[in-house]
Amino acid sequence: MNERQDMSPRLQSERFNHHRLQTLVEELTDPDDWDLDGRRLWIPLGCQRTSVPFQTEIELDQIRRECRQLAAENEFAINGHENRISYVVGTGHRYQVVPRLGHTVSKSTLAQVQAVLDRFLKENRWHLRQQEILRRKDRDGEAFLRFFPGPDGILRVRFLDPEDVRTPFRYSQHPEHSFGIATDPAHVETVRGYWVNETWVSAQEIQHRKANVDCNIKRGLPLFYPVRKNLRRAEKLLRNMSVVAGLQSAVALIRKHTGGRASVERFLSDAGTSVPPGPSPGSSYASVQRFAPGTILDATAGVNYEFPVAAIDAARYVTLLQAELRAVASRLVMPEFMLTSDASNANYASTLVAEGPAVKMFQRLQAEMIEEDRMVLERALTTAAEAGLLPADILEHVTIKTVPPSLVVRDRLKEAQADAILFRCGALSRETLALRHNLEPNDFDGHATDEPTV
Repeated sequence: MNERQDMSPRLQSERFNHHRLQTLVEELTDPDDWDLDGRRLWIPLGCQRTSVPFQTEIELDQIRRECRQLAAENEFAINGHENRISYVVGTGHRYQVVPRLGHTVSKSTLAQVQAVLDRFLKENRWHLRQQEILRRKDRDGEAFLRFFPGPDGILRVRFLDPEDVRTPFRYSQHPEHSFGIATDPAHVETVRGYWVNETWVSAQEIQHRKANVDCNIKRGLPLFYPVRKNLRRAEKLLRNMSVVAGLQSAVALIRKHTGGRASVERFLSDAGTSVPPGPSPGSSYASVQRFAPGTILDATAGVNYEFPVAAIDAARYVTLLQAELRAVASRLVMPEFMLTSDASNANYASTLVAEGPAVKMFQRLQAEMIEEDRMVLERALTTAAEAGLLPADILEHVTIKTVPPSLVVRDRLKEAQADAILFRCGALSRETLALRHNLEPNDFDGHATDEPTV
């Protein structure tokens, strides 16, 4: 095992105190600052033994809390999460049971397997669950799915919170049980089970989806951890811009009297109207003057007027805000407008093209989700087979074809013409053609026969 992440409680407490001290220092100055000679101004305390910024469960909890707060309160982080869900999951992936290459399966068997799969998708509200899987994976850096086979042969899938997966105190000195995940002592990637609320659960009953870490790291890292400071700065900058602009715009004008206090009192006495400051009896009256919108003022000698609103330069601060948000968008490999919802300087058609960076990234995420989802769907078919609803060796003869939502800008006519050519050449099946265009296949092609072979 290359990465050792276990520690005694005392050492965990020391690491936690060190983490809090380093966080305090980072709030005062950036530890990555360099002087003019290229030397680091601040040298981080201690050393990291792993490729992630956490070495204990306490440190991971702190990181997760920071990123959860961003996901709940920061408007830019919320937009980033929602847009990733919209493009990767979209309106939902579509699934079709088809024969494996080189296998012949009857139409009735395919229909039977499809019915079981559709019931699983409906029972688990799979489209909504897909959205939550991606949200949890981005927000927490990981998502835990626990399987519950039902007596009716239908597999139920439920979420586990990351906080529920922790190492019991009695196993805190065992490296292979660190971070609540029991692995082979010699191979950290070989998972044997999980500690869920101090209860042992076999690895066969849980699917762990982690993100942004190497394979030999047991727990995932939240998506916005590298840019959490940028998001907080962007939020503070926007807040300060609004507050300052509100204060400046609230003052309509400022008079400057050159005659001293006596001039001010005489001006208020001549131009003001007396109104009571409050409803209490016996209170004194104050001299005020009300200005309706569009009032034209006549300045007398010795009185100067200034308008602070005219000095506001909001564009200067907007440029700084955009620079911070571009850094966040770079982390997501997304165009800036997908993070800010400002399409004034973006071209949607030129962004979502087949070779665009955003499309490539979304395709990677879709492929990863399809692979992990297929494991769950195959587990659902295995559960049905164990209950006698399907043949025992059904997975040897059929597979599940998944069609995610399209990412690139579509020309429906050209796309339909290209698919028609592929279909006539036999390179595209009838059911796949239907799935690509959100249609229901009314028949199967030549791969299925009427002879039951499964």
